[in-house]
Amino acid sequence: MSDDGSLHAAAKELLALCRARGLRIATAESCTGGLVAAALTDIAGSSDVVECGFVVYSDEAKQAMLGVPAATLTRHGAVSAEIAEAMAAGALKKSRAHLAVAITGIAGPGGGSKGKPVGLVHFAAASRDGGRLSRRRLFGRIGRRRVRERSVAVALELLQLLARPPAQK
Repeated sequence: MSDDGSLHAAAKELLALCRARGLRIATAESCTGGLVAAALTDIAGSSDVVECGFVVYSDEAKQAMLGVPAATLTRHGAVSAEIAEAMAAGALKKSRAHLAVAITGIAGPGGGSKGKPVGLVHFAAASRDGGRLSRRRLFGRIGRRRVRERSVAVALELLQLLARPPAQK
């Protein structure tokens, strides 16, 4: 699910699912720079589902806007499962949304290291009812645009999983 058509279809499906259940969404994005929120708001009528989006590229923004603890950033680094989880929790806390998704990673082409290579992305999704999902993807050196597109696809998928009625999970 990496082309614009399938992202559009996934976003449309998610919006319909959330609309049917009265759910609102918040996004907390680092390496995608707001692309998940953009994919959702590209669809007319999305304002009844999309609550807000946080673009938190710097560590300082993650702390100030989402309440990500400085100690967690120091201990695990900005690109980690722990930070993605803290970002998702912070997006729920700082909004009225029922569901939140967070993305942090290294889209490239530079910035990677041996332990955290270019193309590594961490995802976390959380719901007010206690649902939690996380993913780690290593997309590799496929190009900045493709890492970001694929990250949007994963984020939409996680939100869909959390938005489904309990009987369908």
